[in-house]
Amino acid sequence: MPVSLLWAVDVYGRVYSLSTAGQQWEQCRDAQMEFKRVTAAQQCCWGIACDNNIYLNVHASDLPVRYQEETYENQRWNPVDGFSDRLLPSDRWQLSDVTGLQHQPLDNFRLPSSSWEWEGDWYVDENFEGEPTEKEGWSYAIDFPATYTKDKKWNSCVRRRRWLRYRRYKAMDTWAKIPSQQTTLPDPFSDISCGGWEINEEPRGRLSLWAVSLQGKVWFREGIYHHNPEGSLWEEVPLPGEVVQISCGPGDLVWAVLWEGQLIVREGIGRDCPKGTSWAMVDSPSPDVGATHVAVGVNVVWALTKDNKVWFRRGVNSHNPCGSGWISMVGEMIMINVGLNDQVLAIGSEDRAVYFRQGVTSSELSGKTWKVISVPRDGDRSHSSASAHSLQSAGCYFCGEVRAQSLVSDVESDTEKGSTDGASCIITSSSPESFVDAPTEHSDQPIETPKSRIPKVTSDSFISELVSDRGPGKTSREVRSAGPAVLEEETIPLEGEVKAPDVGVSLSPSQSVGPLDPQWSNVDLEEAQGQQAQTGAVVDTADTSSLSSVATFTLAMEDPYGVDEHPMWAWVSGGGCSVDSHTQLNWFNCSMNTSSMVQSVQSMSLSVTPAQTAAWRKQIFEQLSERTKREMDNFRHYEQAIEQSVWVKKGTMQWWRDWKPHKWIDVHFALEQFSGPEGNKDGILFIYYNFYEEKKYLHAFVNEVTILVPVLNDSKHSFAIYTPERTKQRWPIRLSAATELEMHDWLALLSVSCCDSRGIQGPPSKQAIWSITCKGDIFVSEPSLSLEAMPYPTPCDQMFWRQVGGHLRVVECNSIGIVWGIGYDHTAWVYTGGYGGGFFQGLASSTDNIYTQVDVKNVYIYENQRWNPVTGYTNRGLPTDRYMWSDASGLHECTKTNMKPPSPHWTWVSDWTIDYSVSGGTDKEGWQYAADFPASYHGHKTMKDFVRRRRWARKCKLTTTGPWQEVPPIPLSDVTILPCAAQSSVDVVPLWAISNKGDVLCRLGVTALTPAGSSWLHVGTDQPFKSISIGAASQVWAIARDGSAFYRGSVSSQSPAGDCWYHIPSPSKQKLKQVSVGRTSVYTVDENGNLWYRQGVTPSYPQGSSWEHISNNVRKVSAGPLDQVWIIADKVQGSHSLSCGTVCHRLGVQPLEPKGQSWDYGIGGGWDHITVRGNSMEPPRVHLPSLTERTPLPVRNTEINSSAVGC
Repeated sequence: MPVSLLWAVDVYGRVYSLSTAGQQWEQCRDAQMEFKRVTAAQQCCWGIACDNNIYLNVHASDLPVRYQEETYENQRWNPVDGFSDRLLPSDRWQLSDVTGLQHQPLDNFRLPSSSWEWEGDWYVDENFEGEPTEKEGWSYAIDFPATYTKDKKWNSCVRRRRWLRYRRYKAMDTWAKIPSQQTTLPDPFSDISCGGWEINEEPRGRLSLWAVSLQGKVWFREGIYHHNPEGSLWEEVPLPGEVVQISCGPGDLVWAVLWEGQLIVREGIGRDCPKGTSWAMVDSPSPDVGATHVAVGVNVVWALTKDNKVWFRRGVNSHNPCGSGWISMVGEMIMINVGLNDQVLAIGSEDRAVYFRQGVTSSELSGKTWKVISVPRDGDRSHSSASAHSLQSAGCYFCGEVRAQSLVSDVESDTEKGSTDGASCIITSSSPESFVDAPTEHSDQPIETPKSRIPKVTSDSFISELVSDRGPGKTSREVRSAGPAVLEEETIPLEGEVKAPDVGVSLSPSQSVGPLDPQWSNVDLEEAQGQQAQTGAVVDTADTSSLSSVATFTLAMEDPYGVDEHPMWAWVSGGGCSVDSHTQLNWFNCSMNTSSMVQSVQSMSLSVTPAQTAAWRKQIFEQLSERTKREMDNFRHYEQAIEQSVWVKKGTMQWWRDWKPHKWIDVHFALEQFSGPEGNKDGILFIYYNFYEEKKYLHAFVNEVTILVPVLNDSKHSFAIYTPERTKQRWPIRLSAATELEMHDWLALLSVSCCDSRGIQGPPSKQAIWSITCKGDIFVSEPSLSLEAMPYPTPCDQMFWRQVGGHLRVVECNSIGIVWGIGYDHTAWVYTGGYGGGFFQGLASSTDNIYTQVDVKNVYIYENQRWNPVTGYTNRGLPTDRYMWSDASGLHECTKTNMKPPSPHWTWVSDWTIDYSVSGGTDKEGWQYAADFPASYHGHKTMKDFVRRRRWARKCKLTTTGPWQEVPPIPLSDVTILPCAAQSSVDVVPLWAISNKGDVLCRLGVTALTPAGSSWLHVGTDQPFKSISIGAASQVWAIARDGSAFYRGSVSSQSPAGDCWYHIPSPSKQKLKQVSVGRTSVYTVDENGNLWYRQGVTPSYPQGSSWEHISNNVRKVSAGPLDQVWIIADKVQGSHSLSCGTVCHRLGVQPLEPKGQSWDYGIGGGWDHITVRGNSMEPPRVHLPSLTERTPLPVRNTEINSSAVGC
């Protein structure tokens, strides 16, 4: 995931940013400026300074911000002068805008602010609609206005040309003042909020900026987008009352708070109307206490009331922006903000710290707990000693006399709030090595101290650490003591008064000069016998590093250079901070806090002797044994109250019915799951539908479901359910949910149920078979021992496939757990060992090793034209021709406007551009020519070419999560890993790859512990390659882009890159496109879908002798470490339908017959890639019965058209 920023303002008006990959607050460069509030987006941050002006901070990027100014020069023809500037009185201006209504002379253009600069002078645009003009950029027409052409005709009476000039935004990474309008605004702004970037993709970088003035008016900033980041002008928005605060989400949600405490919601916001049309009123969460603050995201609304209570609005979405009701949440905050992905940030009302809401997911928008962000600021220094101010704030510092203070702790847990009064006393010991002398007389004067909110150390993990064993070697940083610790129990006076014990204080030199301050506080451990508590001094610094907010003080020498170690925050904005539930943040475990905790825990271990530790251990063990006997043993004679549990989940969906005419019909869907007394789980799926007014149902057992496949498109959120019988039919159960979230919930639930019924948990095994669909979804299957058994293997239509998060185009693996993948954008990814991700949550996904994955791919459409003798090539075709804008087949109309991304998960990230990298070549304008549609296209025009086409491409991006980490920096097109044996002892695994430019690469340092390797080694070639594969004996085969085959000689562990390439002749009149090498077998696929086997391959002659044709209609092939052969086949006929992209298994492969005998058909269609190079499990040997035995063995029917008997 790219690094993004969290913005915040402290109480002194200083602006800081915190990176998602960083561990400290960075102060903005304009440190002299003071701000009241900020609001952030990913590309910029807006703020209201203390001078009441609006400022903008645009983040620097590789893409400059340039704005194109244009004006049109118009001329009319007359018989005397020809074309001249003499226009008719009714004509447009000589220099005007494109409509001719605005007068725009060149010297009237001014820079909008000092943040811009001109890149050059005015120049004439000599292109017209992408084509160069012949005469100084002029385009001609009959009259104003009309259709202009670049060619002058006999009736062209007017002409015009466009003048261009670019200005560049130069105020990057600095605060630039937004100029005020000519008309004086009624009053200064008091609040500001930006958002709306998800409403419309065009223009790029479009933002909605809302502001509130001191008089309660609301203003909207027009014209903000990438090329004009400052916007154009402010427009006032009518209101039903006076507004005090406003919040705008990334989408179409805008809420505001009125002075009276009610809330208003903006309605009618859309792509064509970003300002909305009207306001709707929403009551305050509490009828007696008005609202003071509101924050909105994509589908959430959070609010604060005057008593600092936090409220969550349920039922909020684009169709119902007002929501349905309020839910009271834990915590007291003075400010709240919703960032990207509906993540929530807030500022505490007592400690003024920034809090992050953990556990916010798409399925649980309210989150689980508040977590304080505890990181230092870049101005804070690591001190070896504390300042005098810090000492005084933590205790008293008078002439070498140190006294403890008592602080009242107001504790608030993560999940529920409560308060506990506590006090602390300092446990000290006398030592001749003390740096701070103890007072000779016991002081009875109480110390007055203010109350402070502190965390109380009560966690079980902390208590267990106290009573754990500590060897002598673990206390190197402990306080040195001349004798046993002196423990006294003091009577705690009221109002925070405490008396210091009459003992000395000791501090080791290693502590006094260390980089971090040892902080002390008390934790009371009360023994069961009622003995007096004996405890060491420790403090929990996991949540804050402030000396003034914990019941501690520092024993150190005076430091005159003190800093405010506890920042007080006034405002926070997460609109530019991209965080999701899987993002690994370093905001909560600061190294400073960790070190302080270690020092504190180590220093207190002096107070706990080994004898005390042993006694505590024995006592705790006895109490646990007694509890076990009391709660379990005394009830063993009772029977179980429930031997099995049954639960049912129901819902309404649509089903693609089995009978003709096929269409979507409304059905009721139910999953009934039950568990037996032994813990085994199973279930049944029911689909209730009406058949000619008769109620019927369809059912499928969960343990028979072989795969769940999401089928996303623009119109339906659907998924397919396969069983072995449905796989034979090539006709799955296809269901459609009302929303994408509902579909993901059902998929996750069904996936968990299927895995439970088969006893599958955790990540895929090292022997797993990986496959990828044509949409980039990743599936794995755990092979059985009998999958490759002879002569009766496990039918591959009974294999169970489960989905893994992520999005890839190619995946390769081997049997020691190394898995690599390549995305559609040629980015290389390595498997991290996790499972789940994507839409899987909870038990269906691991909590670690899940990372954000981004993939980008191109969507193509074709522009087709036909030649005619009058006008040449035009978009007017014959009635029998294909669409003039179509897909590659020409059967479907695809225009620039109606073409959408592959699914709702994808978003456009570029405009349509001409694609010149088309097979067959293009001319300089991207056209390919042919005699007719369809035919063989070439990149140059001949006399026989009557049609032409060119391909347009547009990039779209997908952001998801999965157990994958990127391997930078070289983009790849193919990868292969050595297929090791099951008990392989290979330390460094050979891994070969091909870059997207065709270079052959060898990855060094790939091991089971470091699957990503260390570096690339370039292997020289005389032409670009496109496919590569390495066999179990380190034999490397590759396919060049021209379709020829090559073998790499002398590849070994000593020479991982080999020495030279040997050319292997291709099959007659065929161009190869893919190769896969097993233990001894070599298989290739050509561009016509033929599968070839290389004969005569021996250790002495590894190049082989000839090619033998095996099958046709093959898309991909994978040869495994046992020479097993699996393919992706096209045009597999089932009993109900024909499928393209089907997983097939070659039967009968054995050493004496390596080519096999027949195909067994598995899951499909829609599959694009498979790899079995990790399955090295030797199949069991089956004893064949003699002919005299009467018991017949079952015979596997491998025919395609098998009869269907049910679901």
